[in-house]
Amino acid sequence: MTEQPLLSNITFPCPASFLLTGIPGLGTMHAWLSLPFSSMYLLALLGNAALLAVVKVDTTLHQPMFLLLAALAATDLGLASSVAPGLLAILWLGPRSIPYAACLTQMFFVHALTAMESGVLLAMACDRAVAVGNPLRYPTLVTGARVGWVAMALGLRAVAIVVPFPLLVARFRHFRMRNVAHAYCEHMAVVELVAGNTRANNIYGLALSLAVSGVDVLGIAGSYGLIARTVLRLPTREARAKAFGTCSSHICVILAFYVPGLFSYLTHRFGRRTVPRPVHILLSNIYLLLPPSLNPLIYGARTKQIRDRLLSFFTPWKNQL
Repeated sequence: MTEQPLLSNITFPCPASFLLTGIPGLGTMHAWLSLPFSSMYLLALLGNAALLAVVKVDTTLHQPMFLLLAALAATDLGLASSVAPGLLAILWLGPRSIPYAACLTQMFFVHALTAMESGVLLAMACDRAVAVGNPLRYPTLVTGARVGWVAMALGLRAVAIVVPFPLLVARFRHFRMRNVAHAYCEHMAVVELVAGNTRANNIYGLALSLAVSGVDVLGIAGSYGLIARTVLRLPTREARAKAFGTCSSHICVILAFYVPGLFSYLTHRFGRRTVPRPVHILLSNIYLLLPPSLNPLIYGARTKQIRDRLLSFFTPWKNQL
């Protein structure tokens, strides 16, 4: 009965590496879990690479809407690749060691790319709001150059707000253990190992989640509020359906990103005592891999220009008829 308190007081200097244990409690199911996660990663790689190739090759798609879609696809590729290879290695081979510096690097890229994706979705919502609300001035208000500046600004925002995460962890010199109960170096999962006052980490993590996601969600909601007001003023039902149809793909992508993210966040912050820890970790991995795998399917199926271009790649014989 006295061993646990004694063990909990043992600390050691900053380790050379951490041990990522994967999804605790589900070790017997790792082989089965690897099937959906490997499928999601394969879809993310092939789908987003195909979208990038289509937008690059087809000059008629060098428009703001599709340039933003290319930015989303590039972000999805980076996000999936920063998590999936390590996750699959754990599911196939068991717990794996990751160097301390590599752990902090992965932490930075995972959180930065998540913030970048949220920002790109906000930019796409604003783009649709201008296209629907002011179509005559859209070509002059939204240009390829301005999209490039917006993408650069979103990238700088993501870097600026996420850099403190690894820095706040790097300031600690003693840890209680080196086993990270997660499949990747998530910020709070690493902070739980720290021997010291982690109040600053907790406050910054909570404030960042509320600020970034909150601002982006409010911006998206405001954009679609303007879209809805404009569309409802259109005279015919067909015109309203066509206007809403131009935004349907983006709405599906927003739901695929924010709904799993919100559920994962709420269960992590407020359901620790009621929701088992394996469920937290499983949800966080699904949250990072589901949108990158679904987004290409959504845009490929619902955007006519992309669908037609993809079909022309796979059915070249049609062009010879």
